[in-house]
Amino acid sequence: METCRLPQPRAHRDMIRLQDLNATPTQVFAALSFDRGSMKIRYAKIRHSEIRRTAFAAIAAAFSVIAVTLALCGPCSAGHATNAKPETQRRMVIIDQDAFGPAGSNLQAILLLLQASDVEVLGITIVSGDGWRDEEVDHTLRLLEIAERPDVPVIPGAVLPLVNSAARTTAWESLYGKLIYKGAWMENWPVQGAVRRTPHPSDPYLVPPSPAGAPHIKAAVDTAANFLIRELRRHPGQVTIIAAGPLTNLALAARLDPEVSRLAKELVFMGGSFNPRPSTNAFAAEYANAPRREFNMRWDPEAASMVLHEPWRKITQVPIDPTTKTLFTPDMRKRIGQGNAPFAAYIDKFGQSFPMWDELAVAAWLDPSIVTVDKQLLVDVDTSFTAGYGDTLSWSVGEGPGLGERPVHVVLDIDLAKFEALTVDLLSRRAPRH
Repeated sequence: METCRLPQPRAHRDMIRLQDLNATPTQVFAALSFDRGSMKIRYAKIRHSEIRRTAFAAIAAAFSVIAVTLALCGPCSAGHATNAKPETQRRMVIIDQDAFGPAGSNLQAILLLLQASDVEVLGITIVSGDGWRDEEVDHTLRLLEIAERPDVPVIPGAVLPLVNSAARTTAWESLYGKLIYKGAWMENWPVQGAVRRTPHPSDPYLVPPSPAGAPHIKAAVDTAANFLIRELRRHPGQVTIIAAGPLTNLALAARLDPEVSRLAKELVFMGGSFNPRPSTNAFAAEYANAPRREFNMRWDPEAASMVLHEPWRKITQVPIDPTTKTLFTPDMRKRIGQGNAPFAAYIDKFGQSFPMWDELAVAAWLDPSIVTVDKQLLVDVDTSFTAGYGDTLSWSVGEGPGLGERPVHVVLDIDLAKFEALTVDLLSRRAPRH
């Protein structure tokens, strides 16, 4: 065998046709082989000059085909990539909730986020508050089945507050008077409460049968604090936490990982009270004579104060004040019940005429244009075991005691019609594909 190095391709005028040679195409290509290491052409002694010229012609033709293909397809591909519209990135959120149900403000707030096509719910962390954690987990799992979203993980969190307890609450009441609402510690539900509830204040782990049925899916084998830390570290600066219950889970996460608040994009929480205008419904009794008192903060004041001192990038607070004009009316329930969502019958059957506390916190994040009055304040929660235990404390920016208070974006009033329209629209739609 003889070997020659591959020369530069000849000009087009030097190309010849195979039929001009005595060797057939089969003979030529059967005789040719390539050595990748040296880029040499190896060939047998079959019409040396003819084969060499034919090989050069074939290679030059191949280069020509490649060049033409790139010239024709390259711009098309580039143009296609340029004109392609990238899919809108969904906003990631973790819901931290005392999800007592069935239906009601807690669970309807979850449904709003599940129904929003531009939102990705990473998980739902559960904390005791309106009810005990395990019963709330049960309600949430059943809701996800009915909403056709069993893919969303439910993660159990704190059962009890950091410091507050039933005994301390009883002692406080003996000193300062009865609390209108105590959540899971209620011995009897108030008249405006859900008649389907079965109080069990002394047994946090009892899970009574739900009228909506028992779930078949299970909660994640994890803790809320660990889940929060893991997801915020996995998506730094991208995840909003919407907390619509007591802040115990967030306080535990912040103590386990001091960086967790810096890793979140934003904290939105429902809680606190400043100077609410009393509504005409029975729920006004909770704040009529104690305008700075609100249940979520009162359940675990120490956790709330800890969370509000963390270095979040942004904090948005939806207190009682803008919610007093809201009410989930029978008409809204009927309209949603006639909608296309998979949970339409569930809302129609179990929906309750409560103020829309948690739905408003979610809606203010989904569409900030519903907010008509807001204010930047320094906010804290009273942790002294006095008459003001759990009350909201606030100062103008620059006028606080200087103990690590953080500026909070406080929502004080809303466009009610726009809020109601958003709620009914989202809860009436067919569930988006995820």
